[in-house]
Amino acid sequence: MMDAIKNLSRRGMLRGGVASGFVLGFHVAGYNPIFSAAAAGRDAILAPNVYVAVNLSGRISITIHRSEMGTGIKTSLAQALADELDAQWSDIEIIQAQGDEKYGDQNTDGSRSVTQFLLPLRRAGAAARQMLVAAAAQRWKVLPAKCRTQAGVVIGPQAPQRLRYGELVEAAMRLPVPAPESLILKPSKDWRYIGKPLPVVDLDDIVHGKAVYGIDFTLPGMKYASIERPPVYGATLKSYDAKAALATPGVERVVEIPVASLPAGFRPLGGVAVIASNTWAAEQGRQQLEMEWDEGPNGSFDTDAYYKELVATAGKPGRVMRHNGDVDAALAGAAKRISADYFVPHLAHAMMEPEAAVAQVTNGACEVWTATQNPQQARKTVAEALGVDPANVTINVTLLGGGFGRKSKPDYVGEAAVLANMIGAPVKVTWTREDDIKHDYFHAACANHLEAGLDSDGKTVAWLHRSVFPSIATTFKPDVTYGAQGEMDQGVVDLPYDIANVRCENGPAKAHIRIGWYRSVYNIPHGFAVGSFVDELAAAAGKDPVAHILELLGEPRKVDLRAMGVNYGNYGASLDDYPIDTARHRAVVELAAERAGWGSKLPPRSGFGIAVHRSFLTYVAVVARVAVDVRGNASVQRIDMAVDCGQVLNPDRVTAQFEGAAVMGLGNTMFSSLTFKNGQAQQTNFGDYLVARMDSTPETRVHIVPSDAPPGGVGEPGVPPVSAAICNAIYAATGRRIRTLPVDPQELAVM
Repeated sequence: MMDAIKNLSRRGMLRGGVASGFVLGFHVAGYNPIFSAAAAGRDAILAPNVYVAVNLSGRISITIHRSEMGTGIKTSLAQALADELDAQWSDIEIIQAQGDEKYGDQNTDGSRSVTQFLLPLRRAGAAARQMLVAAAAQRWKVLPAKCRTQAGVVIGPQAPQRLRYGELVEAAMRLPVPAPESLILKPSKDWRYIGKPLPVVDLDDIVHGKAVYGIDFTLPGMKYASIERPPVYGATLKSYDAKAALATPGVERVVEIPVASLPAGFRPLGGVAVIASNTWAAEQGRQQLEMEWDEGPNGSFDTDAYYKELVATAGKPGRVMRHNGDVDAALAGAAKRISADYFVPHLAHAMMEPEAAVAQVTNGACEVWTATQNPQQARKTVAEALGVDPANVTINVTLLGGGFGRKSKPDYVGEAAVLANMIGAPVKVTWTREDDIKHDYFHAACANHLEAGLDSDGKTVAWLHRSVFPSIATTFKPDVTYGAQGEMDQGVVDLPYDIANVRCENGPAKAHIRIGWYRSVYNIPHGFAVGSFVDELAAAAGKDPVAHILELLGEPRKVDLRAMGVNYGNYGASLDDYPIDTARHRAVVELAAERAGWGSKLPPRSGFGIAVHRSFLTYVAVVARVAVDVRGNASVQRIDMAVDCGQVLNPDRVTAQFEGAAVMGLGNTMFSSLTFKNGQAQQTNFGDYLVARMDSTPETRVHIVPSDAPPGGVGEPGVPPVSAAICNAIYAATGRRIRTLPVDPQELAVM
């Protein structure tokens, strides 16, 4: 069936259109009829849109346009479409889409796949279902409203009127595609797949080692490349000697890739590539290269000095991003004034599968096979690197062995295309773990300064928050020093607490490395700072942390940042559809505390900690239970996560995502840190860039709040509150505050 669809597409017969509104993901409009009568016959397929096709046997193809990297999105989105089509799950074939604008937004990041595409994919399924019903009604000479569907069959008003979908394809494909406003979606009581825990469709292949990831793909006659990239961001190549590399068994060629000018964006960094008959030979030959570099403007970058600079800047007034009330007067008149500084270092994505891509260039056209979160950007990057029309670039998407935002940046895809074009053969570029960590698009270091004023009753009457970090925009534009509005939206200006006087500021910071989005992005440092500071205020006021959070949230209400003059982006969603709702904050706080056994007696040097955070339109509260030994080693024993993410497509996948977020948040808190000296990353592999391991992973319980609210994000919002919850628990256990990550055991040891 897949071959038939591809053939029809090449012959120009699959010509569905998607209106611009669909790209935003909130409605589908402008469908066109797909097939003419000439399409009938062996290849006859009913395809009212680019996402679903039904053939004569009743086999159903669902094309999923987002990338599968362990989230289960390939399964979950198919559930939504299959439910509206009223298909039998065993009749479904799921196809991974190539990179193409016709699918709308394909960038699988920002926790937007379900948020943007649940409704459009339901409508895509409903369109096909209504066409099949109309075809059956036409045959039986009855009104379509008199017919119904059930598991791949249309049932008429008179027994034994039953027709399988395949029997109706040729008649249905001649009917007009229903207008979006005429589509009737199934009520939730009739859902068979939405909200149900279906296993991921690739599970059998994954557990039996048959699944194909980017690093697995091969082509006949393929060459293997290993690239020595600039050791410092912005360094240029002065000279190199390849004699020893060329003498390495298996090495065939050594070629130079032009070094990208700054800022590099998504372009390949450049350097020298060793081409060989296998990966091992390419890597061994690369080690024999003799290179001389001009380290350029970032050769003196040192994170010790840089971090001090960020902290110092956070102590000074910055650009005001939110201001209500009179913060200075309220602080001056407060009965008690509290201040604290928090710091989060640079982090690396460190996916299990490092970057890899295979490219082949033939007659001016390039075809790529790769693990990418952003196939359309990969297509553009390849086209720009080769100087060809994007229409001549095909991006095939494999499974991803992790992504966390790194694989939405296709510099490595461009490398494979450039080399394939240079040597005239298919080329596979495989990054080593050292390449991955040293040449990442790093998560930004961030310094936060917070001040608050308490009245005589311990109520918070003033709040000042300054955040300083290198912006992601520095990777794409020159002379950027301040953060973007959307970066400050992530946990700073969207403060939900009922405080009369609030001011949020952003200070300048230059970047000396590539900065990129990392799972939950700036919510990580901001969630850590705000969640920790709220706990500090509870201690200063002598209040229970849970009760204090509920007091700060105040009566349930919708926080209207627009009325405060804040140009809040709300993760690209409508504030009318997705308001900041403190009732939902309160509900997850109360649920997490209840399920964790908040307040129960614990052994000495053990404690509970709690934090709550809204990000990517989802509300999450985390309670951590931590024990600290006399040497200062903190052990996170259990994490309870209460989650309100609105409508749930697949509860198993939601649970898995938050379990993974707990582990990643734990790693960010206890282990991970990336430092630079002389412009070069000092950590290179898992021996020195530490992540959470099995022996440090706590029992994690995820508690999903039942909700009929529109769906929020799931992949990222579990990470931000974890650090604050753990560090607040450490304070409860030891009386010592952690304000700089990762946690240093020496600060907690009993002297």
